[in-house]
Amino acid sequence: MVVVTSPDQDPLIVLDGRQSEAAAALQRGVCRTLRALGLSVITELPLANGRRADVVGLSPSGSIAIVEIKSCLTDYRTDGKWHEYLDYCDRLYFAVAADFPHEVIPGDAGLILADRYGAELVREPKEERLNAARRKAMMLCFARAAALRLQHHLDPGCGLRS
Repeated sequence: MVVVTSPDQDPLIVLDGRQSEAAAALQRGVCRTLRALGLSVITELPLANGRRADVVGLSPSGSIAIVEIKSCLTDYRTDGKWHEYLDYCDRLYFAVAADFPHEVIPGDAGLILADRYGAELVREPKEERLNAARRKAMMLCFARAAALRLQHHLDPGCGLRS
């Protein structure tokens, strides 16, 4: 993974090449707020179905939330894969900027308003608890990805596999 700062060298936004600067800003704010709420957070987590979740939060009780970041209305309208995240979390949220038209977000999904400094949970989603086997698989996926990323951070020459 190559990490670069944003084009205007804003030290608050880190781009890894997978998202736009606007999406990276939303992701940063969401992660800061989830951490403040006590969740452990990992970004760009590969799921067993081949999709990659923008943000995954793991609560101390083992509850799993996925946050789908939408940087603009076009991004939301052209990306219908969010349904494929439902089988991998207890709660699904959309994170958008304050000027995003909120009415297009499905009512069963949670709504988070975010910017690069933080986020506000506006609406809680419908909860659909994972079964025990899927929860275990997700927790192992989360833990393995976090451990591999930490090791890569501590020793970039050690190799990185997901």
